Amino acid sequence: MKNYFWLICLFILSCSQNPETNIEHLQGYWEIQEVTMADGSKKEYKYNETIDFISVNDSLKGFRKKLTPGINDTYYTSDDAENIQLKIEDNALNIYYSTPYANWKETVLEATTEHLKIMNDTENIYLYKRYIPINLDLEE
Repeated sequence: MKNYFWLICLFILSCSQNPETNIEHLQGYWEIQEVTMADGSKKEYKYNETIDFISVNDSLKGFRKKLTPGINDTYYTSDDAENIQLKIEDNALNIYYSTPYANWKETVLEATTEHLKIMNDTENIYLYKRYIPINLDLEE
């Protein structure tokens, strides 16, 4: 019985995700899919006029910027961006945001090649899907 206990503990520990593995998936274009509010209610997004672009460098600093997608890999944006700093704290990946107007923190719950799930300080959970650009063959 003692051996099974250790096998179960080993299995649980091996299944817990290392938050550092989320870092490699943050980079890129993200489209909001739904928000689950702290009270359990959900808001789904069928269409988005803007998407988020996240850029992170080797020192775990970067920015998040709102973009309006066009066709054939074109994007429109302002000069506004939120500076970000990634930190691993208490076995979680946190994103610290900074603008001239505010500072805040969000926690990455999951990041894969296709999905991003983030929780803010009010425990709202944001689910994003990887944005797929609109490409049209305009040559005849």
